[in-house]
Amino acid sequence: MPKPLTRARAGLLASAVAAALAVTAAEPAAPATAAPTATAAAPKADVRFVAHLDIAGGQRPENIALEPGGSAVVTFAYSRQVARVGRDGQVRVLATLPEPRAGSATPALSSPFLGGVVRAHDGTLYFLYATGSSDLTGLWRLRPGSAPQRIAALPADGLPNGLAFDRAQRHLYIADSVLGTVWRVPAGGGTPTRWATAPELAAAGFLGANGIKVHDDAVWVSNLDKGTVLRVPLTPRGTAGPVQVRATGLKNIDDFAFTGRGDTLLAAVNADNQVALVRPDGSHTVVLTGADGLENPTSLAVRGNTAYIASGAYFTGNDPNLLAARFTPGT
Repeated sequence: MPKPLTRARAGLLASAVAAALAVTAAEPAAPATAAPTATAAAPKADVRFVAHLDIAGGQRPENIALEPGGSAVVTFAYSRQVARVGRDGQVRVLATLPEPRAGSATPALSSPFLGGVVRAHDGTLYFLYATGSSDLTGLWRLRPGSAPQRIAALPADGLPNGLAFDRAQRHLYIADSVLGTVWRVPAGGGTPTRWATAPELAAAGFLGANGIKVHDDAVWVSNLDKGTVLRVPLTPRGTAGPVQVRATGLKNIDDFAFTGRGDTLLAAVNADNQVALVRPDGSHTVVLTGADGLENPTSLAVRGNTAYIASGAYFTGNDPNLLAARFTPGT
């Protein structure tokens, strides 16, 4: 999540490529009820830069989607661009979103904001754009060889931020950081459904619901202000079940990604320049820091034993980048 233009708080973040970690993968556990203490980091190996991005050119990655060939698609938060970062670190802009009309102001951030991005198997990209104007704010689609198109309008007074794709049910889930809402939209587009609202999703001063993933019959959401990871069960009817708090003590958490085993996940803690390993019981360990090259990490993606992490450098103002690394599932 980017640095807000009018408030000195942690921001909405970025995308792509990762870190070598020792990961403990366990089965789901009972929801956390108290903030656990973060433990010391495990040894790391093979951390490498995939790309150093152009901060002067507005290349601050906010979110990431991996592609089969090893490249990554990212959103650049404030330059209104969707881009591909190749395995060689080269950047190719795929689309530039329209500039909002004069006088528009994005809630909480002021400037136009490109948030979450996901990729369908056929190469179609879905992403979120927030402008504070009703003609542009919403869910957008980019098909290969076509121009970007808005397929669902979202409230102009909200901030659509995180995006997740339920491929089995062909629905997209959207975390709105200002309205404290999870929206659901059919993959073909249409009218959004207010799928979940609860106090646990609300902001507490700046931004609430942020990152979002569909995982094991539930929608998982992070809350930046409250430092929590939430699980919202998907009922057999497709409605939202009661919100469960699964981890606490992660203030300024942005995006997150599951490691592939049980409910263990990696979380980008933006303002603190950290990536934390969060276990199913809610305990967490800092596994990457600024010493590894993180500069306000915004989002993560995992493929196999490689984690991908993007840094937006919203507060450091130095080197937005993509990191890659290997991790060991299990100890």
